[in-house]
Amino acid sequence: MDVEQAVRELLDRQQIEDTLYRYASSIDDKDYPMLRSLFVDDAVGQYGDALAIEGADEIVHWIDMATQDRAWQHHKLTVYHVDVDGDEATALTYHTSHQTTVKDPDRVIVIVARYRDVLRRENGCWKIADKRMEIGWIEERHAEQAGAR
Repeated sequence: MDVEQAVRELLDRQQIEDTLYRYASSIDDKDYPMLRSLFVDDAVGQYGDALAIEGADEIVHWIDMATQDRAWQHHKLTVYHVDVDGDEATALTYHTSHQTTVKDPDRVIVIVARYRDVLRRENGCWKIADKRMEIGWIEERHAEQAGAR
């Protein structure tokens, strides 16, 4: 492998990881214009057992509706694999999120899952073309009352 090719592969991987991390932080911040910019127009998404969602605008709308009652969110991602093949790539990312709701800020919802993504290079930028979320488990925890043990 020559140096130019190695540098290109490292840059592709870094740009793909940046896209995946930006996806999570955009959801946490409810920055839906930024989130939309991370998808190709004809993207497909599937979250758990929900039906597949077709189109980037519909995916962002679905996420917006699913998080309307969230007061705070924190998505922790670890990108495990990125495999680039020309202008397409696949990625496996492990995900843990903590979310609180407006109505019950002392309760946290914890979701542990994997994302399997297909990304496509479009106009020099890596964007999500297909996102599949495989949910491992969801649990709820409540904060302890002051003085309770």
